[in-house]
Amino acid sequence: MTTKQTTLRTASQPQGCCTLFLYTKMRNVAGLSTSDAQKSSDMFAKCRYMDEITGNRGVIFATGTPVSNSMTELYTMQRYLQYERLQELNMTHFDCWASRFGETVTALELAPEGTGYRARTRFSKFFNLPELMNLFKEVADIKTADQLNLPTPEVEYHNVVAQPTEHQQEMVKALSERASLVHSGTVDPSQDNMLKITSDGRKLGLDQRIVNQMLPDEPGTKVNQCVDNIMQIWRDGKADKLTQLVFCDISTPQAKAPASKAAKTLDNPLLHALEGAVPLPEQEPTFTVYDDIRQKLIAQGMPADQIAFIHEANTEVRKKELFSKVRTGQVRVLLGSTAKMGAGTNVQDRLVALHDLDCPWRPGDLAQRKGRIERQGNQNPLVHVYRYVTEGTFDAYLWQTVENKQKFISQIMTSKSPVRSCDDVDETALSFAEIKALCAGDPRIKERMDLDVEVSRLKLMKADHQSKQYRLEDQLLKYFPEEIEKHKGFIKGFESDLEVLAAHPHPEDGFAGMEIRGDLLTDKENAGAALLDACKEVKTSDPVQIGSYRGYAMSVEFSAWKQEYTLLLKGQMTHRATLGTDPRGNLTRIDNALAQMPHRLESAKAQLDNLCQQQAAAKEEVGKPFLYEEELRCKNARLVELDTLLNIDGKGQAHTESVVAKSTRPSVLDNLKRPVQPRSTDKKPKQHEEVR
Repeated sequence: MTTKQTTLRTASQPQGCCTLFLYTKMRNVAGLSTSDAQKSSDMFAKCRYMDEITGNRGVIFATGTPVSNSMTELYTMQRYLQYERLQELNMTHFDCWASRFGETVTALELAPEGTGYRARTRFSKFFNLPELMNLFKEVADIKTADQLNLPTPEVEYHNVVAQPTEHQQEMVKALSERASLVHSGTVDPSQDNMLKITSDGRKLGLDQRIVNQMLPDEPGTKVNQCVDNIMQIWRDGKADKLTQLVFCDISTPQAKAPASKAAKTLDNPLLHALEGAVPLPEQEPTFTVYDDIRQKLIAQGMPADQIAFIHEANTEVRKKELFSKVRTGQVRVLLGSTAKMGAGTNVQDRLVALHDLDCPWRPGDLAQRKGRIERQGNQNPLVHVYRYVTEGTFDAYLWQTVENKQKFISQIMTSKSPVRSCDDVDETALSFAEIKALCAGDPRIKERMDLDVEVSRLKLMKADHQSKQYRLEDQLLKYFPEEIEKHKGFIKGFESDLEVLAAHPHPEDGFAGMEIRGDLLTDKENAGAALLDACKEVKTSDPVQIGSYRGYAMSVEFSAWKQEYTLLLKGQMTHRATLGTDPRGNLTRIDNALAQMPHRLESAKAQLDNLCQQQAAAKEEVGKPFLYEEELRCKNARLVELDTLLNIDGKGQAHTESVVAKSTRPSVLDNLKRPVQPRSTDKKPKQHEEVR
């Protein structure tokens, strides 16, 4: 093999390189990022170089989350892996790609600063998804968990619901009041806005002491319930040294003091001397959930050396050592954030439980969390995933939103037929109406989220049903009739060729003879040698007739790809035999090819019967209505009603689309056929004022 054929670059977890600069004429469009990351540009340059030296076969990406948050990430993946294919389709520029698969949607929404409503343009509508996924699947081998059937442990989910404390209830009401002030426009956006309220709501849902560390530690909070679960699992798995992971993206361990960090970074002796000589006031320790969990676990009897923070392993060497300790059971509880303990963390050997203390922003992060425990190599047949929610806060809604986004991505990254079009979801702040409804504890919020999931599922089923119906119609109109006629022709051809073969049998212990270049050869050796000589004259892949054998015309073709000669016996059908260097062996191969005719005839008959059965089954299935059409209609109507009642769209009222029947629409062709009215020759008096 040449170096070009063997050069290969494999990239694991490339979803961290999705921030690749793109050129676009679209301006001020939400959902598009024209920023650039150095590692993304570096990855793109290396992919292009590998494509040049390997003929587009030198790069392999391996990831469980190719789309982690938004569908526009597919374009970045295609630039990495399909750049020349995009060039063929004139889609290397993002605007060309977007014109075929997406569109910008302009709608009124609440301004983040709360000054009222504004027109906001987002790149959030996607269509032609089947074609987009067919293009992507030229380089992507998408395998879902149910297809692979990997030896991963069974996952049991536990949703732990904590009741809000009195302080949390009061602070949630305060969030509602803040949202009202922002909505009314009486607050400067630099002081407060919807994104800040959403962030404070997330902190409050985790622990009230993050907002104010002087608040009391209530026994029923989700942090304390998490500690109790960790301790119980730790005791139960003591004999097997079973391990646990705790994910928390909020209230992570704090870095060192700025002065110490600056002195260490600059490595200046004078700074070090000043740092030691000048006594700095000791800063009050900031409350973190990480330290709180560690202290409570130690207080309940867990050895301190069995608890670790991923943030303490700040180098690759330390991280590798820490992961080794978790795999062997020396460290049995590891706490970390999704960014530091997500992709690339292989500690699944003894993992029995995973705790999600908070909800990440992106669905890809949620998938990466679960992928740490639901993984090959885990010794436990059953593992547990605990998700903690504080009732009456933003927790439940945020979890539901992220899971809906993941369901949307899963509908796209599947082997089934995707929907024709869909709306992307990529939001990081809740709207005013959502905050008000959440703070009010409106039960219709949960009903609305459940309906959203159900409607999405039913729409996917309907799209798949329609795709099958279209496919059946195409098959009944074209595929089945053509294939049935073709196989009937095969059967007649084989029957005719069998009659010819029976009319030209070999004599007993003899040879029927072979005509080559006009000479009739009755000796096997001579016929075999003459056949090889005739093959040497064939230089191309086009069949060249050289004679006849047992009533069939004989031709030879040469395949430059396979580097071999093939003999074709032509009657009503064509019978092939690959030729070798042995003269007698070639004659045996030719006879064996003719002897296969009865089997090929039976195979054609069986295939014809199968086609007739498929045609009959297709006739029964075609035209059948979607079974869940009425359920979809009712649930969709209820969803629209709830959106209107809850004002989820932030517009104040529902906008009903007036659907005009095709038969009642004005015909463009009729308008064109109308006689052109003669222009009036009367000159109108000039207007000195512009009429608007």
